[in-house]
Amino acid sequence: MPKQNKQKKRFIYGYVFVALVLSIIIIICNNIYNSYLPSLTQSSKKSRDLKIWWDKGFTLEEDKALQQIVSSWEQQSGNKIKILFYTNDELPKKTQRAIQAGNVPDIVVGYNAETELNPRLAWNGKLADVSDVIKPVKNFYPEIILEGVNFYNNVEKKRSYYAVPIHQATMHVYYWRDLLKLAGHKESDIPKDWDGFWKFWQQMQQDLQQQQKKQIYAFGFPYSDAASDTYYLFEQILEAYDIQILDSKGQLLIDAPKVRQGIVDSLKWYTKFYQQGYVPRDAVNWLNPDNNRNLLNRLTLMTPNTTLSIPIIVRQDIDTYFNKLGTLELPNKPNGKPMRYLVILKEAVLFAESKNQKIAKEFLAYLIKPEVMENYLKASGGRNFPVLKPLWKNSFWTNPADPHISTVTKTLINGQTRLYYSTKNSAYTKVLAENVWGKAINKMVVDNISAEQAGDEAIKRIKRLFE
Repeated sequence: MPKQNKQKKRFIYGYVFVALVLSIIIIICNNIYNSYLPSLTQSSKKSRDLKIWWDKGFTLEEDKALQQIVSSWEQQSGNKIKILFYTNDELPKKTQRAIQAGNVPDIVVGYNAETELNPRLAWNGKLADVSDVIKPVKNFYPEIILEGVNFYNNVEKKRSYYAVPIHQATMHVYYWRDLLKLAGHKESDIPKDWDGFWKFWQQMQQDLQQQQKKQIYAFGFPYSDAASDTYYLFEQILEAYDIQILDSKGQLLIDAPKVRQGIVDSLKWYTKFYQQGYVPRDAVNWLNPDNNRNLLNRLTLMTPNTTLSIPIIVRQDIDTYFNKLGTLELPNKPNGKPMRYLVILKEAVLFAESKNQKIAKEFLAYLIKPEVMENYLKASGGRNFPVLKPLWKNSFWTNPADPHISTVTKTLINGQTRLYYSTKNSAYTKVLAENVWGKAINKMVVDNISAEQAGDEAIKRIKRLFE
């Protein structure tokens, strides 16, 4: 009997152990919070280097936060990551050259890649399907975010998830509160209507120049075809004027007389501020960081920007961050309706020819764990806003005492938003990669061509790129 009892106990313990293991497996596979590591097993224990290209952060803290994620995952997985950083503008070009040379990394993560490259890579069958990475946390993503990474693969003739959303951002206006006060104004004096908003800053330039007896410009608009910031802002202006370039099916509408005239009028609106002396003269040569630099050096009163990179740079200066620098939503549209904001996604793509797809997916699944992503975004200073809805409830994003992060949170949670046209038709990535709008704007202010000529040349080029 004692022997039978021992055997019975061993059987019970064994049964409990097996049941426990099975329960853990089920939880890992099905529990939304803990099913991020697809197919984690012995086959990935052998150490291999994962090659990742990532666009460089605006602060050391941002890059360090990513390095911490990499280090933690390396310790947990036993694999190694070799990560290289490139600028926003450089990364898509570097990636295209690598594709041509047949020497791509495993993963590429960047902002401009979303607008200029990724949908086209998916169309050409260059990207791996990452649906299995997204599926466990799919319910955490807003529908617009999922739409932004759901691309068509023309090789396999299917639509699927070919990118993993990391975080998001949209355009706001950054300005100097203390200069506003110096001119006898406060934030509540800034008009919300379209024309009144821009005229206010023009008047501010005139008033401050008289007071300070030195040159200061109202706007930090880019006019260079070398800066993606130029097309980011101009695309938002087209949205403000309700100029629709593509229909809901991704087909071009630019042959319509109303659309053509809207493009011409938007080009006139954009360039008049430079022509009238409200923008620094060297804005025709700016790269992406230059609108930030001009504002931080107090050469401009305000500048639109797509991320919180400007506040983050001054975050350690408490007085500047909380008192001197301000963040505003865009004014209402010219027709009086609330602005609809264009959302830019930072997303990770995995190349189809990668030999490390399994461990690459394991890393991406680890990266988008809510607790991992939350720590990363907070350690980065809140420059970018989370795409995972559970993170939105954290007071870090909603605290009204933070005038910058809370404003962005309000816009992205409560405001009207849409994606860039590159998600509707991969051909539009070529329009943005060539910076067709930036070239048209630059020609108008440098070569003095008319808005009609610039608009028609842009339309002609866009049609050619869609052929």
